[in-house]
Amino acid sequence: MTRLARSALTLLAAVVCLPPEASGQTGSPRGAPSVIVTLSYAGELVQNVAGGARRGATLPGVAGVQAALPLAALVGRAGARIFVFALGTHGGAPSGFVGDGQGVSNLETPATVRLEEAWLQQNLFGNRLSWLVGRYDLNAEFYRLQSGALFINSSFGIGPEFSHSGVAGAGPSIFPNTAAATRLEFKPSPNVVWRAAALDGPMLISEVGLLARPDSAGLPRQHRFGIGRGLMRAYTAKLALGAWYYTARWQDRSDTTRHRGSGGAYLIGDLTVRSATAFVQLGLGDGRVNQIGSYVGGGITLPAPFPSRAHDMVGLAVAAARNGSHFARAQTAAGVPAAGETTVELTYLAPIGSWLSVQPDAQYVIHPGGTHLLRNATVLGLRVAVSH
Repeated sequence: MTRLARSALTLLAAVVCLPPEASGQTGSPRGAPSVIVTLSYAGELVQNVAGGARRGATLPGVAGVQAALPLAALVGRAGARIFVFALGTHGGAPSGFVGDGQGVSNLETPATVRLEEAWLQQNLFGNRLSWLVGRYDLNAEFYRLQSGALFINSSFGIGPEFSHSGVAGAGPSIFPNTAAATRLEFKPSPNVVWRAAALDGPMLISEVGLLARPDSAGLPRQHRFGIGRGLMRAYTAKLALGAWYYTARWQDRSDTTRHRGSGGAYLIGDLTVRSATAFVQLGLGDGRVNQIGSYVGGGITLPAPFPSRAHDMVGLAVAAARNGSHFARAQTAAGVPAAGETTVELTYLAPIGSWLSVQPDAQYVIHPGGTHLLRNATVLGLRVAVSH
């Protein structure tokens, strides 16, 4: 763990141990700034019961501590806030049993303690412009859909053609490998958002999103134009187009050629109709230097499948990743039959009170790893999440 991560965790531990009056969570008679501290834990028992690389089970988990501090009362900077997020992770690698490439659990990561995010955000012009700088998870804003958050497979959070790009396929600045970045967002109208970021890598990304929200005519202007982390409101429909580009040189997947630059694009959509939602993801990566050249995903979610469980939710989704042409060529030359990998996921989220949820999950992985070498896998999981 780096010295910076240790210092951040020490600071967070001190904040968490303070009584509510000192932390500002219940307000302070002296007008101290409000510090919002959140503790969370998610753990999942994942078992590969058939097919894949081998049978077996493991228990990945992620514990998080995050603190947000508005700076208006502290230093007189209206619209400014500091955010720090530290993680402790444990458990094994479910994909080691399954042999899949997309990731049957979005909790999978090496066991460690680290600083996930630490940034400063400044909003200007009535919250129509937002600037952020620091250690940043781009998937908190880019390539993000409300409906996809229900599912456990990693591809429903961000498409694999993008998440498996970059150095050694480690992806851009996302969990569990975040990096320094600067991000700019602009909201020309209440339902249009443009954002762009430059990240260590180096990488550039831009996205334009069109959103439909409940009528906001009665809201104050700063709420209708709210933008940036912590201010965006829920939507009933979203359509977003994004593009990304790495500026470095990259090794070709089929020969010794090195290519200058590597990029891709994505189109995502989300729609809510009578509480039910449907979403779609379309992604195109660089098939010269990445294993995954394209991706198509989508699914539906339904609330309250049982009348007695008003807050439960059930979802069914499909994630289909296709190998890039150069990777497929290299596999064929090596005598390995290549194929795309497709995963079908059925999941059920059952909140138990305001702080605890339980989520049984089943996934069926077709052609794990994008080849015909492994049998199709059946994966069962049970996730428990706690937050306070």
